[in-house]
Amino acid sequence: MKTETSPASPPRPTGADGTAQPRGTGRGTGVALMLGSGLSNQTGASVAALAFPVIGPAGVVAVRQWVAAVILGAVGRPRLRHFTAAQWRPVLGLALVFAGMNLSLYTAIDRIGLGLAVTLEFLGPLTVALAGSRRRIDLAAAGAAAGAVAVLMRPTPSTDYLGIGLALLAAACWACYILLNRTVGTRLPGLEGSAAAAIVSALLYLPVGAWVLWHHPPTPTALGCALVAGVLSSAVPFLADLLALRRVPAHFFGVFMSVNPVFAALVGLAVLGQRLDALAWSAIAVIVAANTAAVSTAHRRTR
Repeated sequence: MKTETSPASPPRPTGADGTAQPRGTGRGTGVALMLGSGLSNQTGASVAALAFPVIGPAGVVAVRQWVAAVILGAVGRPRLRHFTAAQWRPVLGLALVFAGMNLSLYTAIDRIGLGLAVTLEFLGPLTVALAGSRRRIDLAAAGAAAGAVAVLMRPTPSTDYLGIGLALLAAACWACYILLNRTVGTRLPGLEGSAAAAIVSALLYLPVGAWVLWHHPPTPTALGCALVAGVLSSAVPFLADLLALRRVPAHFFGVFMSVNPVFAALVGLAVLGQRLDALAWSAIAVIVAANTAAVSTAHRRTR
């Protein structure tokens, strides 16, 4: 039954899903949640890097996947026995993407630093946003991003091409993650698909994690860092993003996500002491601007 709104009382704000929000919440709260999500995610990655010397990126990723499976499984509560073959196929694909994306990104962070790795990873969603477009502004954004990547990959005595390649692999995985998530979202209700994929990914990492932790016994500090990384990079961003999307439009959320490379570079400097030169900072700014332009224009085309 539709209720009428009193002229003296303005309508309550609604989120991206159209549900009414409590008074006093809205875009300001959404922005705060997105800031918290980005900072938490990148801080978690920097804390994870502190454990790399003891258990390596694979050990940290295994622990993170286990933490993510517990959290998403508890929230999504997937009814695995009721999944059909058509539902399992994209879920299994998403699980493989989860596994590959986190391992390639964390290994890249270990080799080339947090800021550079996360910046290159953001080429994944940028590619999805630009795919198939022939608009001049989108082509300009693609050209600018390509030039920025060329600057980031410029040959120097210390250039780690394997690390750069792993970051680009993480970008490809992120693009696949976006496309698979759309399919999973249409075939499974709520968060069941993502939760099921997290559980399968965690199971895939059981032998990997067991082997790594057996041959490289973790210290209490390293294990604590891996667990904290799992919470900061999985639980906190997941819940914060979920709440933020109830308060801000999806396109605004997509644009705001572009600040993550900047957060990564700043957190990498503050926590890990990883410094970037002026050219690298300029390239990061160009990629952030290109991603923002692509997401904004994509929203206008949709409207």
